[in-house]
Amino acid sequence: MVDYHAANQSYQYGPSSAGNGAGGGGSMGDYMAQEDDWDRDLLLDPAWEKQQRKTFTAWCNSHLRKAGTQIENIDEDFRDGLKLMLLLEVIELDYYDSHNVNTRCQKICDQWDALGSLTHSRREALEKTEKQLEAIDQLHLEYAKRAAPFNNWMESAMEDLQDMFIVHTIEEIEGLISAHDQFKSTLPDADREREAILAIHKEAQRIAESNHIKLSGSNPYTTVTPQIINSKWEKVQQLVPKRDHALLEEQSKQQSNEHLRRQFASQANVVGPWIQTKMEEIGRISIEMNGTLEDQLSHLKQYERSIVDYKPNLDLLEQQHQLIQEALIFDNKHTNYTMEHIRVGWEQLLTTIARTINEVENQILTRDAKGISQEQMQEFRASFNHFDKDHGGALGPEEFKACLISLGYDVENDRQGEAEFNRIMSLVDPNHSGLVTFQAFIDFMSRETTDTDTADQVIASFKVLAGDKNFITAEELRRELPPDQAEYCIARMAPYQGPDAVPGALDYKSFSTALYGESDL
Repeated sequence: MVDYHAANQSYQYGPSSAGNGAGGGGSMGDYMAQEDDWDRDLLLDPAWEKQQRKTFTAWCNSHLRKAGTQIENIDEDFRDGLKLMLLLEVIELDYYDSHNVNTRCQKICDQWDALGSLTHSRREALEKTEKQLEAIDQLHLEYAKRAAPFNNWMESAMEDLQDMFIVHTIEEIEGLISAHDQFKSTLPDADREREAILAIHKEAQRIAESNHIKLSGSNPYTTVTPQIINSKWEKVQQLVPKRDHALLEEQSKQQSNEHLRRQFASQANVVGPWIQTKMEEIGRISIEMNGTLEDQLSHLKQYERSIVDYKPNLDLLEQQHQLIQEALIFDNKHTNYTMEHIRVGWEQLLTTIARTINEVENQILTRDAKGISQEQMQEFRASFNHFDKDHGGALGPEEFKACLISLGYDVENDRQGEAEFNRIMSLVDPNHSGLVTFQAFIDFMSRETTDTDTADQVIASFKVLAGDKNFITAEELRRELPPDQAEYCIARMAPYQGPDAVPGALDYKSFSTALYGESDL
């Protein structure tokens, strides 16, 4: 056992034997008795203090070496009391209460060891908790990194699934269905991502609960909770079949619309060309010189009957167009014809056939009234067609002038020729439309070719009325002619100046000559 009394006696805190001439031994009482005799200046001497420290350090090390250790600095090495306790054990002082002292010392050592053990355990527990909190924090961060983009994806998906769509073709709706199917194919991966995100949250909860860690609150890195993720995912799951239904309905509608488009196009692609063909055929009949005018008229009336008989096809097209309008179909890639084009073409066809029939009938009346032969009519038609370069059924001013020049008229580009041409144009184009129709051309040519015969015929007719005389009287005119014609002639006939004249005689020959080109009498 350590004898603390012996240890106390083995060293005295005082000057060495060299300092007081005494031996190194002595009790603590002797030291205390001699304290007043020490020179206080010596106590304050740094060199003396240094020497004392050195001596005491050497004495301590002489004992501590037995325990395999030593000290370098008294203040530092004895601070925690461990080496001091070890020194006391080694010295084995002779002390009367060493047992109690040793017991107390052992108790202190045991408590110190217990405190060290508790400290170590506490440190380990704190370090473990720190690692667990770091793991939870890392899980929270990982959750936030994955939850935020996944939440954004679900919000975008919900917006797209509820977004209204407007399509006009079956290709457009099939494109939407394809995109939707592609979206649905990503849902299993999205669900696995959702489960992985929730598993991260559950792992953080498990670590906290299993280690009795009370978390301060929700995830500090995000406001997107598992409840929010599950709620939005459930909403997405509900919207997908609704979108499926809406797309299938629209697909059925567009398939019906496509059927209507094809049905209308099939009919329009027949009716449209038929109308165009009939227009061209009517135009050829009106300008061709095959057969008589009566033959042309017969052909035209046959065409008119065929046009009337074709009307049910137009009515069917109108019905199909009505269905297209009700379906709000605005375009049709299967045809270039619209109902408006067909209607305008049909009205033009009816107008053209009616006008052409009317023109041929007028030509027949003109031919019969003027006494024009069929050969002359064909010559007129040949001349007109030759200069009607665009086959439009009418001649422009320059075309008509060229035609007149070819027929021998003096309408060249000089002053007199221009005057004559303007006079003729005023006859054939009184409305100044800039066009000369074939009917106007016939009227002009028939007048030009029959004017001489008409004047002679009028003179001969007046001579018959006058009883073969060279003059005629007012009484004879009133007797032989209708009142209005009689008064017209009386007012315009000059007095007859011949040798056989009688009072009131009128000159019907000068009247007929003056009437040339102005009247058909």
